[in-house]
Amino acid sequence: MKLFHLSDLHLGKRVNEFSMLEDQQYILSRILEWVHKEKPDVLILAGDIYDKAVPSAEAVSLFDWFLTELADRACPVCIVSGNHDSAERLAFGARLMNARNIFLSPVYEGKVETVDFKDSFGRIRIHLLPFVRPLSVRHAFPKEAEGIVDYQTALRTAVEHMELLEGERNVLAAHQFITGAMSCESEEVTVGGLDNGDASLFDAFDYVALGHIHSPQSVGRKEVRYCGTPLKYSFSEVSQEKSITVVELEEKGNVQIKTLPLIPLRDMRKIRGTYMEVTDRAFYEGTDQQDYIQVTLTDEEDIPDGLQKLRTIYPNIMRLEYDNRRTRKDAEIREWEKQEELSELELFSRFYEQQNNQPMSSEQEAFVKHIMEEIKE
Repeated sequence: MKLFHLSDLHLGKRVNEFSMLEDQQYILSRILEWVHKEKPDVLILAGDIYDKAVPSAEAVSLFDWFLTELADRACPVCIVSGNHDSAERLAFGARLMNARNIFLSPVYEGKVETVDFKDSFGRIRIHLLPFVRPLSVRHAFPKEAEGIVDYQTALRTAVEHMELLEGERNVLAAHQFITGAMSCESEEVTVGGLDNGDASLFDAFDYVALGHIHSPQSVGRKEVRYCGTPLKYSFSEVSQEKSITVVELEEKGNVQIKTLPLIPLRDMRKIRGTYMEVTDRAFYEGTDQQDYIQVTLTDEEDIPDGLQKLRTIYPNIMRLEYDNRRTRKDAEIREWEKQEELSELELFSRFYEQQNNQPMSSEQEAFVKHIMEEIKE
């Protein structure tokens, strides 16, 4: 069986106030071309379909078009909701869409939706686990609620209650943050371990199709994988090559993974130099001036109306920065403000130590961590 693994479409997203809808429609069209060429047996969308819980009409229309095109190509689709999605809204019409082989995860209430397929090697079950938090798992399993103290135990509880096919191949589609995954600035990830689980929780699965992290990567073992976003959504991603992850499940224990490139309508890149350098025809000739660009000017003095002047050459500049003596001095000052990068738990720990002249005990730290999770819920 051949799977296409995708996630984090973030339909309707704006990056530095630029709407990405045109770019998203373009990249979805490229994905459909790969579907036509490669003919996957199933396409998995591992969450964050939309960028907002209440998406725009244009974003909903775009996703409707994409699903219709996939259904017309007889390509089954398995979808889970992410932390940016409303699970209730995304699951609307799920039973109707099942008739077109579009399978959506419902709101999590303890039972995980499964879809079974068969190939020449036997049965394959795809488990659709939407984004979950400890509170939703505690509500689903009240008798076990006392032991569900953090994200790790919540995720373990959810996995343990899944109905796996014994001796057959099991695939998990999930939208979770797994410890050790490398994130970038376009993601909403809680630092400090409050919202992550260990990859070993998924040892029973032959392949784990993850969403949530925007950088393509495997975690723990090659079969536990984030496919990454189909488009670049921040300048921390400029060096990444976006792709579709293709998974071929043969006999149990034999999983082959490859990627197919996704070339965007406009790339995202950085340029650097003095104003005279970056506006010199020799500098930009032969490059795509329509790309989304971050410009770093090294002039000691700010260029009056620099952004507007540069846009006559680079119309899609998203960000203009300066790197000079003034900005480097500002950066030194910001070193004193690093507490802004600390997690909530780390900040509270420092506050406690300042007030009590001693660090928190492990029991106190666990209690505070638990309270923070409840507040976030």
